Order: sequence, then C-alpha cells, then structure tokens
Amino acid sequence: MLGAGPTGALAALAMAAAGWRVILRDPGDTVQLTGRSRAYALTHSSRLLLERLGLWQALEPRLCPFERLHLSDLATGSGLTFTPADLPPDSGIDGRHPVGWIVRHRVLMELLLERLQRHPGIRLQLGGAHPAPGGNGGAADLVLAADGPSSPTRQALGIGQWHLPYRQACLTAQVLLRAADGGDGSAAWELLRPEGPFAVLPLGEGRAQLVWSAPAARCRHRQELEPTAFLELLAAVLPASLEVDALLDQPRSFPVALSLARRLHRGRTLLVGESGHRCHPVGGQGLNLCWRDVAVLHRLACRVTDGAIPIDSLPGRYARRRWPDLLLTLLATDLLVRFFSNRSALLLPLRCLALSLLAASHGLRRLCLGVMSVGPGQVLLRSPQ
Repeated sequence: MLGAGPTGALAALAMAAAGWRVILRDPGDTVQLTGRSRAYALTHSSRLLLERLGLWQALEPRLCPFERLHLSDLATGSGLTFTPADLPPDSGIDGRHPVGWIVRHRVLMELLLERLQRHPGIRLQLGGAHPAPGGNGGAADLVLAADGPSSPTRQALGIGQWHLPYRQACLTAQVLLRAADGGDGSAAWELLRPEGPFAVLPLGEGRAQLVWSAPAARCRHRQELEPTAFLELLAAVLPASLEVDALLDQPRSFPVALSLARRLHRGRTLLVGESGHRCHPVGGQGLNLCWRDVAVLHRLACRVTDGAIPIDSLPGRYARRRWPDLLLTLLATDLLVRFFSNRSALLLPLRCLALSLLAASHGLRRLCLGVMSVGPGQVLLRSPQ
C-alpha cells in the first residue's frame, strides 16, 4: 500500500482485518502524518465501516457529535435544520444516533497509526523516499494507491483524469466560539453564501473548525490578515447566534477542484481515495467518500479470503461498485456549489423554493440527509457498500 493518510491507513487496517498481509509505505514520518491542523465531519457510512473494523469504540469518546445541522442560504434568508429525526431508518441508521460527528485530524491519525503499529499482519514503513510505483505491483497480489490528489502512482500508470478547478479556494482555521443565544454551541452549520459555502464544525469545549470557501484571492488575503482583523471579518459573516472569541491557529487556504480518474485500476493497482477522485468540501463529503472506497475494498477482500471470488476479479469489481457513488456524489456537490455560489437574480426564487420545500417535507429531508449520511449510491440505487 502506498500512502498512510486517513484513507490509506484505514484501508491497510481493512485489508488486514480481511486476512491479508499488508506493507504500508509513506514518505512522511509520524510527526508529519499527525501534524495537520484540521478536522473532518464523519457521517454514518464512516461510522458503519469503523464499527466493522473494531475502531469505533476507541474513537467515539474523542469525537464531537452534533445533533443539529443548520443549512442556510444567506442570499435569500431561507434555511432549515436537520435533526436525528431526519435520518432514514432503512439505511442502517435512525434517530438514536446524532446527525454526525467531528473528529480532529491528530486524534484520528494517532489512533490509526497506533493500530497499524500493533497489528501483526501490517508492516509499516514511514519516512524516506517514496517507492517507485509499478503497474503490476511486483510480487504483491494487489497494490493500493492512496497517495493523494497528485498521486505519483496514478501518473506513473498513465491514468488520466477529468479535472475541473473551481474559482474558489478553501480557507480553514480553528476558533473559539460562544453561542450568543445561550445554547451549547454543539450544532454544525453550512452557510450557503454567494462567494462560496462556509461550514462551522464544532470540536467541543467551545472550539470550532471553519471551512470557508471564497474566491482564491480573497482566501489568500484573509490568511495573511492579523488575528484581530481576521476575527473582525469573521464576526461579520458568522450567524447571529455565534460569537467569536479567539483565533486558535494560523488560517490556511488551499485550492479546490473536482477531479475523477478515468479509471480506478490498472492491472493489480487500485486507486483509493483522493488518488482517484476529489470533490468540493461542501457538505463534508470528501473523507466519507474516500472511506466508502475502503468499505467496498474490505467487503471484496473478505470475499477473496473466503474463496467466494477469485483475486483477479477484485480490481474490476471494485471499480464497477464505486462508479455510481463517485459520479453521483461529485455531481451533487458540484451542482450544489454552482446553484448557491452566485448572485443570479433568476436563481434566487428557485433557491428559496427548494429550501422551503425541503423544510416543509419530512420525506425530502430524510432523502437529503440519507444521501449525505450513507451516500447517494446506497440511498438512491441501493447499491452495497
């Protein structure tokens, strides 16, 4: 396996849980792999996978659950709130669970690396030069490439990709917030602003992760602001019920794009996670989409171990099972960004109508939250993970 980030590390544990011997390589060391200041929203598709792999019980106490997800279109003033009652029970989830969870990168990676180091079926090789990828994997039965959006493996294999850069970039920062209305501040927010989506993800103890999309030049300008100026600008765009007290880290911006590899495997090498696809961070779908790759791999690897399918069929089966979910998720996130990240007077009535219908219909809210929670392939097509 190539790449020991959140997706590569989990994929290695999944393959080992299925009875495979795994060598996991990454050019980064432990400090580099755990050192990112960011957080992820975990949906129920990720929870179900972590439960199957025996990781959920150890991780859950360190997560920040959120019972409410506020969705608001600031250009029209319309919006709604998702609650656990909107979770679809026929997708393996129900109202006993929160809407989702937030996990810090360091917390997640420390657990994954600790489990990787302890597992007798995994050999972990961190640091040093990145190994030269090969198309046939040498003596390995499979090569899983989870080496990121600029994947050297994908490039070495000559696999092209569809790539659509957005005019927006994304700025992330962690801040200390207070709920001005006296609430506990544990709700998550997705603010649909004309310049781009803006998410506020609770981290517990008043902390929150901001995921702020805007034109690239604005993001670069904002990350260079002095803390006081940054907080003043932030206070002007936060919901009225939230007040910011302090900036906890250095804001950082990065470009965002939609990308999809033209194929997900070549020979015995499979592309997993962002080496094969990438979407806009709206709705927190990125890591969950990557981990649904891992869920499919785990199921197929178990079937190979059990003798139910031949190993040579695994790459093709993996690609066929992943295409519907990937295409639908990338399409949904792209349309959401294009529909709401503009000031078109023609679209404003449609946006207001769409959110009003969503707020009025429990069935539509269940459908929408189900798509976000377990993936469109599972909800719309009933495809297996």
